[in-house]
Amino acid sequence: MAVCLGLLLSAPGTAVAAPAPPPPSPGAVDDNGARGGATAGDGAPADVARLEDVRLRLDGLYREAARATDAFNAAEQVVTTQAATIADLHERIELGQRRLERLKDRAGAAARAHYRSGGLPPGIRLTLSDDPANFLDGVERTMTGQRALHTLITRLGRTQETLRTHAANAVSHQEELTEARAEKDAARKEIRRKLAAAEELEESLAAEERARLRELEEGSQRDAQEAWLGSRAPEDGGARPGDQAAAAIAYATEQLGLPYEWGAEGPRSFDCSGLTQQAWAAAGVTVPRTSQEQWRTLRRVSEAELRPGDLIIYHADASHVGLYTGKGSIIHAPRPGRTVTVAGAGSMPILGVVRPGG
Repeated sequence: MAVCLGLLLSAPGTAVAAPAPPPPSPGAVDDNGARGGATAGDGAPADVARLEDVRLRLDGLYREAARATDAFNAAEQVVTTQAATIADLHERIELGQRRLERLKDRAGAAARAHYRSGGLPPGIRLTLSDDPANFLDGVERTMTGQRALHTLITRLGRTQETLRTHAANAVSHQEELTEARAEKDAARKEIRRKLAAAEELEESLAAEERARLRELEEGSQRDAQEAWLGSRAPEDGGARPGDQAAAAIAYATEQLGLPYEWGAEGPRSFDCSGLTQQAWAAAGVTVPRTSQEQWRTLRRVSEAELRPGDLIIYHADASHVGLYTGKGSIIHAPRPGRTVTVAGAGSMPILGVVRPGG
């Protein structure tokens, strides 16, 4: 056996390699301080699968942060609206109190005047009066005064009732304001928690792994875009956006390169729905603040009717939105760590299309 082995080892043209060392585990550090794992070009199936899993986890975390951002924006809108309503109610209550005091003063003066006149019924005055003409004149003045006093008392009662209504409304709106502030704080904490988890996950990767992860993300988006383009009829190359849509697209184009920031609606940063809201505001059209409200309230059109200026709503929970610019592209604010950019309209799962401005 030993002889045979020796012959095999010494045979010309035959080489036997030493056993290969096991590959370093992902994230391991070698003697030179280099981190093990994938490089941008190795493409090892196991490593690609691991990075794909990371990509999906990151996508999930950013999606959850986007949902929380919509909740934050919605609560912020409620806070703003309720605070303004409460301020208006307090102003009305203050004006009502001043009106009530004036009415009370007038009612008091009328009562004192009635007391000074003796408050005698007209029949007795007729008996005591030597001049029937004076009596009739007094009766007319008395009746006029009584009508005025009745009107005054009626106004007084209505003012008091209005004040009670305003006070009750103020209490109700204050309760809604308190609830909205609690929801806003909870959404803020949820956003920060999800973003911290995403940041921690990304920072656990080597630079080469992050580069490869970006390649996987872009590749996934390209594949989705190509599938989407292949599933729809070509656009009419001569179609042009209307004036308002053109103004919205022009505004969004001017924001390219600005950073994403959750809860932001310009002028130096945006989240996805903040960008689309402000783009259409620049065109003179009011749209809701959140992507979910944009999906819920704006007029829906089919993908076959898609035209420049429309808003494309993404994911089953309507957690993302982009402004369609034509030729298969959108402008959108993607997520934290990214900037306002141009992307394929079909690069994400489309929920539907809505059209601001009719």
